[in-house]
Amino acid sequence: MNSLTLNYSSIEDIPGVDAKAVFSSGLNTEFREEGEISPIPIGDGQSYMPWGADDQMPYNILDLIESDETLSTCQMFNAEICYGSGLIYNTDACSREVKDEIGGFFFGNNIPAGFLGVCQDFKYFSFCVNVLLLNPAGDKILRVIRKEACYCRLGVADAHGKIDKLYYANWRNSIPLPEDIEVIELLDPNAPLFDLLVRMGRMPGDDGKSIVRTSCRKFAVLTKVPMPDNTYYPIPYYASLFRGKWYNIKRLIGLAKEAKLKNSAPIKYQIEISDKYWQSIFKAEGISDRAKQQERIVEEKKKILDFLTGVENSGKAWFSQFYVNPNGDIMHDVVINKIETEKEGGDWASDIIEAVNMICFTMRVHSNLVGSVPGKAQTNNSGSDKRELYTIAQALQKPYHDLLFTVHRLIIEFNAWKGAYPDCPFIMLSTLDEKTDARTVTTNTNEP
Repeated sequence: MNSLTLNYSSIEDIPGVDAKAVFSSGLNTEFREEGEISPIPIGDGQSYMPWGADDQMPYNILDLIESDETLSTCQMFNAEICYGSGLIYNTDACSREVKDEIGGFFFGNNIPAGFLGVCQDFKYFSFCVNVLLLNPAGDKILRVIRKEACYCRLGVADAHGKIDKLYYANWRNSIPLPEDIEVIELLDPNAPLFDLLVRMGRMPGDDGKSIVRTSCRKFAVLTKVPMPDNTYYPIPYYASLFRGKWYNIKRLIGLAKEAKLKNSAPIKYQIEISDKYWQSIFKAEGISDRAKQQERIVEEKKKILDFLTGVENSGKAWFSQFYVNPNGDIMHDVVINKIETEKEGGDWASDIIEAVNMICFTMRVHSNLVGSVPGKAQTNNSGSDKRELYTIAQALQKPYHDLLFTVHRLIIEFNAWKGAYPDCPFIMLSTLDEKTDARTVTTNTNEP
């Protein structure tokens, strides 16, 4: 198979017109699928639930985020804000023995990297996974390891809605071989500590008996952000950004400015074509070779450009298939948007600011905090205002910290570290009169 990468997006000349058309691939990330998703078998009688219809949802999300500098910066800012000054186990009320045990636990685990990783998973995908490794006796937790959310897949729920398996592998572009998939026992997300104690025989189960129920010493803890719509994989709050128009508008402005700077020819049309449109052509014409598929893409683009020549005066009509998604929106295979060409060069600045502000608003990040608003004469907040905005942003992380602490409260309780509790102090920026750069404060009220 030819390894050629198909080029769906490009900027092309319109024949006979001093203007260009931009071809782009439509955003095909549907967070709520239009139909039922079936489990995918992976051997040994096991199966998992795909993430999206083609199981590529997390990678599509990552591509969309990484394609926009404002969006990617906002996501990293949100993760860093959630990280605060880092995860600690407060041991002020602990005995010397417990303090030594906790010190050894932190020394044997990369807690900062793991905590920053789960903060990013929370902000990108609204859930995270930690894996616990126990000692052979099953009475102590020795390791806590973060598993990247985009490589995690959930097993199929039973009749009572319980999921007992988590699968970890590289699912990008294909289903991995069974031997390349790590199968991990998943603790009950609603009561992970109780489930672990029951499995280790330290607490009676539903049958009232206290027996060791497994020889397994590796368990996954799933932590999800509660959502109004309970699905296998949570729908991130910023999904509205891709359902709306501002992501597309900002991307289109960038293409228009690039074309103007390169060849002084304005973009007159934006032609958005769904990937499904290309695939239907390849299937109908029996084209499987990648090089021939690329030739067919070029040929189809030429046909569309020929159609656009004189379109304003010829009364032509373009027919396109469409379907209605679960949100009631009409989704066309091909959409041709006419772009007003009066604006040139710097005149796009106000539109860029508007698009950036809408993205920052959706991501709950004040644009001045990440320095994303362009322009030479922009209104800027004072130092005091920025300090308050930064404090507010950190204070809003309290519910996420409570969720992220779930696995650490489990560890502390299971290991019987009396008097300890997890905490993540905020970084409080100081004013000049305090003669110090910053200090840390905490909102944790769970002290023993």
